[in-house]
Amino acid sequence: MSTAIFLTIFVHAQTAADALAETWQRRRRADDGQATTEYALVLLAAALVALLVVAWATAGGGAARISRLFNRVIDTVTGRV
Repeated sequence: MSTAIFLTIFVHAQTAADALAETWQRRRRADDGQATTEYALVLLAAALVALLVVAWATAGGGAARISRLFNRVIDTVTGRV
């Protein structure tokens, strides 16, 4: 094979690689806001769970259960010291 054929193959391969890299970067830029959206949704879900726990603890008799659990933990820890 001559040098011209190798050069032609190299140019085609490089052009394809450049096009692939450009497509990848375009897709990456399009997904940049996705992480922010996912982060916001996770924060909203965590806030909802926290509100449900607070509502349970204050209205559903959970305060007494939490108090008993806390007292048991403290008693266990101080009993081992």
